[in-house]
Amino acid sequence: QVQLVESGGGLVQAGGSLRLSCAASGRTFSTYGMGWFRQAPGKEREFVAAITWLSSNIYYADSVKGRFAISRDNAKNTVYLQMNSLKPEDTAVYYCAARYGTRPTDWDDYDYRGQGTQVTVSS
Repeated sequence: QVQLVESGGGLVQAGGSLRLSCAASGRTFSTYGMGWFRQAPGKEREFVAAITWLSSNIYYADSVKGRFAISRDNAKNTVYLQMNSLKPEDTAVYYCAARYGTRPTDWDDYDYRGQGTQVTVSS
């Protein structure tokens, strides 16, 4: 069993930066692939970024490529999402998730999910 708790969300102006953290409980954190997803009001949840358990493969949505960076620290049971050059369209609830599966961009392939943290980008 893995429990995930996101933090680091907030209100930021366009062009600013935020770093989200996702702290995981459970001894097997390092064996899970991790991902970030987001859901804006009135929109479907969408994939943002994912990282494999050894950080050997990293995936980004086209909309965040070059602006966001996912990383993990297995010693701290934490995965991060550094978000730079934020835009109003990045406003959403951001969720982290953990998976054993092989489809890093598919929300349904994740086994555990956090409660989310709100990110609001003002113009």
